[in-house]
Amino acid sequence: MLTHAPMYAYLPATNLARARQFYEDKLGFRPIHPEANGVTYEFAGQTACFLYLTPNAGTSRASQAFWRVADVDREIAELKSRGIVFEDYPMEGTRSPSGAITAGGAKAAWFKDTEGNILALVQPV
Repeated sequence: MLTHAPMYAYLPATNLARARQFYEDKLGFRPIHPEANGVTYEFAGQTACFLYLTPNAGTSRASQAFWRVADVDREIAELKSRGIVFEDYPMEGTRSPSGAITAGGAKAAWFKDTEGNILALVQPV
């Protein structure tokens, strides 16, 4: 059943134009289905997200989505070169020079989009 279907994330935005500029210019996403109140972006493995207009953006204090990557430190360097600022959460674990935290079998780093949504990079270790 659901285990055989791709899963998609929703990313809320209070300002869709500003959010699209962040995702497309800073992160390099390509819009595949733009609509009046949102846009879809596709990723590897038949996954995708829908960025949509809502007044509730940025209200979650938890991560909205994460990307499983092969090298968190390399991704941090790339994203920092594009102007992305990473969060510095006080957490248990070992911190890398780039700011990633290794704990519980993963190395992770977090950043926020223009709408206040928390996004993460995760590398299994």
